[in-house]
This record gives sequence, structure tokens and C-alpha cells, in this order.
Amino acid sequence: MAGTNDELAGEQKTVDVMYGRLDELRRATRARLAEVRRSGPAGSPQNRSERDAFATLYEDRVAQLEAVEERLVFGRVDLDDDTRRYIGRMGLTDDEQTPLLTDWRAPAAQSFYRATAAHPDGVVRRRHVVTRGREVTGVEDEVLDLSVLTDGSPDDADERLAGLSGEGALLAGMRAGRTGRMGDIVATIQAEQDAIIRSELAGALVVQGGPGTGKTAVALHRAAYLLYAHRRMLERNGVLLVGPSRTFLRYIDQVLPSLGETGVVTTTIADLVPGVVATGAEDPAVAELKGRTVMAEVIARAVRQRQRIPAQATTVRIDGVTVVIRPGDIASAINRARRNHRPHNQARVTFVRDMLARLADQWVTQLGQDVPPDERGEIINELRADRDVRVALNLAWMPTSPQKLLSDLYSRPWRLEAAAPGLSPAQRALLARDADAPWTPADVPLLDEAAELLGEDDQALRAQERAAAQQRATEVAYARQVLESTGAGALVSAELLADRFSSSGPALTTAERAAADRSWTYGHVVVDEAQELSAMAWRVLLRRVPTRSLTIVGDVAQTSAAGGARSWERMLDPLLRGSWRLRELTVNYRTPAAVADAAVRMARAAGLPISPLTSARDVTDALRIERTTPAGRDEAAASAAAQAVASTVDAEGEGRVAVICAAADLAVVDRAMHAHDLAPGITSAGTADLDAPLVLLTAAESKGLEFDAVVLVEPADLLAESAGALYVAMTRPTRLLHVVHATDLPAGIAD
Repeated sequence: MAGTNDELAGEQKTVDVMYGRLDELRRATRARLAEVRRSGPAGSPQNRSERDAFATLYEDRVAQLEAVEERLVFGRVDLDDDTRRYIGRMGLTDDEQTPLLTDWRAPAAQSFYRATAAHPDGVVRRRHVVTRGREVTGVEDEVLDLSVLTDGSPDDADERLAGLSGEGALLAGMRAGRTGRMGDIVATIQAEQDAIIRSELAGALVVQGGPGTGKTAVALHRAAYLLYAHRRMLERNGVLLVGPSRTFLRYIDQVLPSLGETGVVTTTIADLVPGVVATGAEDPAVAELKGRTVMAEVIARAVRQRQRIPAQATTVRIDGVTVVIRPGDIASAINRARRNHRPHNQARVTFVRDMLARLADQWVTQLGQDVPPDERGEIINELRADRDVRVALNLAWMPTSPQKLLSDLYSRPWRLEAAAPGLSPAQRALLARDADAPWTPADVPLLDEAAELLGEDDQALRAQERAAAQQRATEVAYARQVLESTGAGALVSAELLADRFSSSGPALTTAERAAADRSWTYGHVVVDEAQELSAMAWRVLLRRVPTRSLTIVGDVAQTSAAGGARSWERMLDPLLRGSWRLRELTVNYRTPAAVADAAVRMARAAGLPISPLTSARDVTDALRIERTTPAGRDEAAASAAAQAVASTVDAEGEGRVAVICAAADLAVVDRAMHAHDLAPGITSAGTADLDAPLVLLTAAESKGLEFDAVVLVEPADLLAESAGALYVAMTRPTRLLHVVHATDLPAGIAD
């Protein structure tokens, strides 16, 4: 044990040096920030904008330095050239720029995650450094070449290894109690995970893996890695992360900041269109229908039907002059406007301009004399201002909004029948609803489709964009000069600094600007629980990443949405035309073996396309099955679930428990919880409180989350919702799954 103490003391000295350097950088950056702030609002507008830009730069740097406080140093590799390299959350150098700590994302850190005895990659020993705060509490070594420790004496090696070996950082992390937030796995990334995280940026990467294989963690760490490795390429357009629910986004919201990245836009499909609040609920059959690609044709036809040729001519008299709005002229103007292939509301400008010119020709002909250009312009203005002309042209080419278009389709049967002749009367009846009904998540892709086809009248916008482009070119050139003179080019690009030179108000980050702009295109898109997305939802995402640079994470065996993917090939080939690659995660780090085996048996019995899955650990008494009396089935099962919860919640309040049941059983289970003085945590917004020790969830709400223990109520009811929903629910716990049922268990759960 003396050897162990010596090793801990040595590592403590090294860690102290790292934290000392971190503190120096914090002090220096805060001092620069304070100096910039002390300069006050004096000086020219250019000087003020430069000061504000550097203030924002230093604020971002301080936030990054603060975020890496926990587990700053977590690894070390000893190389065969007698060099030693420490791995941590960020890169650190001393005043002479000598490397002290290697960023986990750097190429030099790759061997820490991938080296094996068979392929050591120059590594003779890998060490995990375990810390609590700034104190080193343990080390664990994996020796890939025994000769470096022994000087040829195997006995000496055995003695030293016995002193250093322990539980292991990975197993310790898996056994730790869950909190209300997901933690990063930067210290324990496994080789198969690391290969995916560092995979090339270009193209679409599909990460398929069963429950507990770390898909979400891999997706988040990949986002952080790509921003590190391709900073110049991605910082201008940003990275979009799409999750399955707002609850899920709250669960993961601390991971990327802990990895030093705060510029990723996180959202759900339901929140992807700015200004649209999708809080409505609907039958799964309706959502499935809205998710089909046929709805893109319905929207396109509905837009085109806002361009119509009248059956009869309209005669208008203005200032003693008669003009006739002829069907033939309208048809010709419509065809001309369509040929420019612009969105409906923008192409309408061409249509109106064409029709006004035709009507002006009639006016001039009646005058019987040449008309100067300025007088012709006045005639066109007279025509544009006339109410009857405006009404006639609007009826021929009606401007509209996405919300109005879709609301009319749902609430006016004759419009839906005209736009959707391929749908059956029963299918059209599913879509029918009141005009003021709230939007649902399945409506958002349709609204986005409509927005894409409708566009906006962008004449004024184009003029603003031209002026903005000229201004930006000037700002970038100036920013480049500032960076060259200050030597701050290593911290920020000229383009990013130019974004912060705006003197027209508070500067927005890339993430803030992207989240507010429906037409924003991203450098990379990460999609978690991607198997739940409908074909229409995929159309929304692909518009936002024209480069098709995507990380697609999911498990087709866990699909619970009616319109989700049952096969990556069937879903993605029509969209990406085969231009995607598949990687699989095969080790289950979350779920105890007994629980995972039961879930796999159930999934196979239900015919789900499960992936190969090997559990990394087992836990004694991890699966409990309790049958209640059939009489008063719902109340009995709910009461038994409440009693199971009471016996499961840690007496010291540590760890987290989830009760998961079918949506139809929520009310009775909730009543039973309260009857036993157990109140599941709920936020003020009415959603599950992830920081509470007890939560009550449906399977859909639990997707992507994990808990120490799960009490599963009436699995047969969950199976009736979908086999994927039951598979999700069974694979959430890290320690215990307690199944409570009155009706017969679905096949496979009991061995």
C-alpha cells in the first residue's frame, strides 16, 4: 500500500500544478475583462463596439474556464518513448507554451481511449486518475507492457499492480447514484464509443445501439469533438441538437457546458419553427398520417390552389378609364410567375407586377398617345391602390401564411378534399378539426413545409441583406486588423469577432440567432432518439443541413411512434439516397444483466429488431416481479406499485426512482402514490421534476432518461401502446426493475 500512497501523492502534485495554472488563467482573463469594463462608454462608436466585443470574448473565456473545474485531470498515458501525457477536459500550457494538459478531443489524446494490449498505439500504461474536487482519491492502471514496471521481474509487477488495481472508473460511474441531470463520460469513453465520436464530419453517420449503450453520451461528446476539431467550419453556422422531448433536453443540458461548449442549439421537432407553440395532443393515428410524405404533396397542392384563374373577366373603372382583368392575362401572368420557381408569396410579386403592367397597357391604349415613363409609373400606382383591382388580383393569387393555410385545410372540408384527392374520406376525417385548435407536434413539420413553399414578400428584405453584406465585409476586415494588433487570433476568428461589433443593440450568439431564424442552415445536426421521427420530420431537418452532415442516433427496436422508423434503410434511403454509414454500439453499460435479458426476451417475443447487446455488469436481485390480485385490477396494481416505491426510495434520500406506466393508467397510479404519501415531483410547468427523488412518467416521457430504480406498472398495458414503449420502460434502471402486474405478463419478461 506504500506504493499506492506514493502514486497518489505524486499525482496530487501534478493535479495541483494543473489547477494552479487554471487559476492563473482565470485571474488573467478576469483582469482583462475588468480592464475592458473599466474603460466605460467613452470613445467613438467603433471603439465602444470593439470594447463590447472583447468583453463578450473574455466573458465566454471565463465561463469556459469555470466549466472545467470538476475532474479537470482524469487520465494519463505513459508512452514507449519515455514521455508522459496527461489528459483532461481542456488543453493547458505553461507560460513558455509547454504542454501541461492535453484536451481529450485532441489527436494526441486518442490513444488514451483506444489503446489495447493487442494494439497499444505506443502506450505502455494507461492511468485513470480519480478526483473529488481538487483532491486525488485514487488511481487505476492498465498496463499494456509489463516490462516497463518490472525491470524484468514479474513478481515485482504483480505486487505493484495489486496495489494499484481497484474497482475501475467505469464501473464506479455505473454504480454511482443517478442525479437529476446526465453527466459526461469524458473520463470513461470506451474504444467503440471513441471511434464514433471522432468519425469524420462529412456525410450522415447513423449510430445504432440498444438501451444503455451510451448513444446519447456519444452524440453529445461527438458534438463537442466536432466543434473542437472543425471550429472554423462550424462556429459560423453552429451545431443543432434535436432531442425527443423538453424533459430530455433538461436532462442533458449540463453535458456540453461541462465539455466547454455552449454554442449548440438544442431543441425538439415541436419547437423547431420559431413562433409556433405546439402544445396540443391528438390520436396516434392522426400523428402517423401527418408524418407521411404524402402530406408534402397535400401542402404543395394547397399552395398551388391559392393560384387560380377566374372563370369570368372583371371590369374595373378608374378615373374614367375602363380596364378589364381577363382570365387569359391572369393565366399568362401565373405561368410566368411560376417559371421563376420562387416561393408562393415571393412569386406573387412577379405576378402582380405583370398584371399591373398589362392593365397599364390597356390604360395607355385608351389614352391614344405616348405616355412618359414617369406618368406610366403613376398609372401603375393608381391601379395598385384601387380596391377592386387588389381584390381581383388577391383572388387570383392569394397571399397567405403557413398557419392560415394549414388551419384552412383542417377546418374546411372542401379545401382538404381538393388538396388531398389521394386520401380516403376516412383519412380526411382524421385530419378535420376546428380552425382555432392548438397546434400539435405533428403539425410542426407541415407548417415548416408550408413556410418553405410560401416564403415571404422579400423585396425589402433583399435590400436589407445587400446593405448588411456590405457592412459585414467592412466589419470582418476591421476585426481581422484588431486581432492582428492584439494577438487574440488564437481565441476567436475575425468573423466571430465581427459578429460582436454590432452597435445596434445586444450582440446575439450564433445559437441565439440560429434559434430565432427558421431558414437558418447548420454546419452539423445531431438527432437523438432518431427512430421516432416521421418522414415529414426528416424533411424539416434536412432543410437545415444542406451539406447532409448529420449524426443520427437511435435504436429501431425502441420505436414507439406510429410513424417512426422500423428500419434505418427504409427510412433513410429515400431521403439520403444511400449516402449514410452505420456504426453500432453493443455494450450495455446501464442496465443490470438480469433486467437487460428480460427486456431482450420480451423484445424478441414481440418481434422487435433488437441489436446485439452485452451487459457490462450484473446486480444481485435486480429484477423483481410482483403479481397482485386480479380483482380491482387497476387499484390493486397501483397500490402495490406505491408500496414498492415506498420500499425502494433510499432512506437517505439518495438516488432516483421512476414509476412508469401506460398513459391510460397515469391517473389511478398517481392517486395511489398520493394515498401512500408519495408525491411524484412535478415542475411549475406541469412536467416531471428531474431533480425529485420520485417521478411518474409514461414510457414516451422516460425515453433517453435513466434512474436508479424503476417500478413498472402493468407491462401488458404498455405493450398495448407499443412493444417499443415497453422495451424503453424496462431498460431505464441502473440497479432495480420492480414489475407490478395484475394481468398476465407479456411473453419473455419472466424467464
